[in-house]
Amino acid sequence: MGLLDGKVVIVTGAGRGIGRGEALECSAQGAAVVVAEFDADAGEAVAKEIVAAGGRAVAASGDVADAEVANRLVSTAVSEFGQLDALVNNAGILRDRTIAKLSDDDWDAVIRVHLRGHFLPTRAAVQYWKDAKRPGHVVSTASTSGLLGNFGQTNYGAAKAGIAAFSTIVAMEGARGGITSNAIAPTALTRMTLDLMPQEFRDKHDASVAAGEFDFFAPENIAPLVAFLCSDASAHISGKVFGVQGDSIEIFQPFTSVAEVTNGGKKWDPEDIPGRIDELFSASGIPAGAENMMAKMRYQILAEH
Repeated sequence: MGLLDGKVVIVTGAGRGIGRGEALECSAQGAAVVVAEFDADAGEAVAKEIVAAGGRAVAASGDVADAEVANRLVSTAVSEFGQLDALVNNAGILRDRTIAKLSDDDWDAVIRVHLRGHFLPTRAAVQYWKDAKRPGHVVSTASTSGLLGNFGQTNYGAAKAGIAAFSTIVAMEGARGGITSNAIAPTALTRMTLDLMPQEFRDKHDASVAAGEFDFFAPENIAPLVAFLCSDASAHISGKVFGVQGDSIEIFQPFTSVAEVTNGGKKWDPEDIPGRIDELFSASGIPAGAENMMAKMRYQILAEH
């Protein structure tokens, strides 16, 4: 018996890395899986892997940032398996550049794949659940680059921050109908991230895995939480953002006001703000200048080398 027995799950970007691990775990927990992947061969390989292991799966290729493709994912789930119970939005790309060197295309491509690629499948799934009067679960993929900020990733970070907000609002809108929406901010070594690592780190990582040590940054470690969030066991949880890596699951607190200054019931004069605004920093303990927020993470890949 698995948490997802009798359920049907769509996983986007499921041909490799984190998405592949999520598709395999959802299948292992009993779900039929629509393996959505831009690279048709990679998606087909994962679907065949699931079927060979005794599961149920069908591959669906195409760009999930295209409305026709996104809508077809839902219709494929229903036509092949009779229903849809959960959607995992995972598809994404990287185009890292500092802001001064970031091209229009690098900005547009990342925003499109991440934000539009989350919006369209989610809209299709929510429309299906509302029309069918069924509950459902959405799991979206944010990032600490969006929650905390990361040098050289204004496009990726902006998209991922948007996904966190998107997920929270979908949760509000879906609450009455039993539709949950949560997001994860995973940390893992994938094809996208491994090439960014120094060779020294890669050598150390490979040696520890070869020695049989727990691979803390393996993409497969993300999947158990995702499978849980796709299940009815998580029906009481919605609108949350979880950090997940290795054996760790965290929860992020959204932006919260922590200090205030007021001006005695009258409009501020800009000349009165210097000095007064420093009260916010002293009261909150927040530095006034730019911060490396990533350095405050409990777990980060770059801290390992």
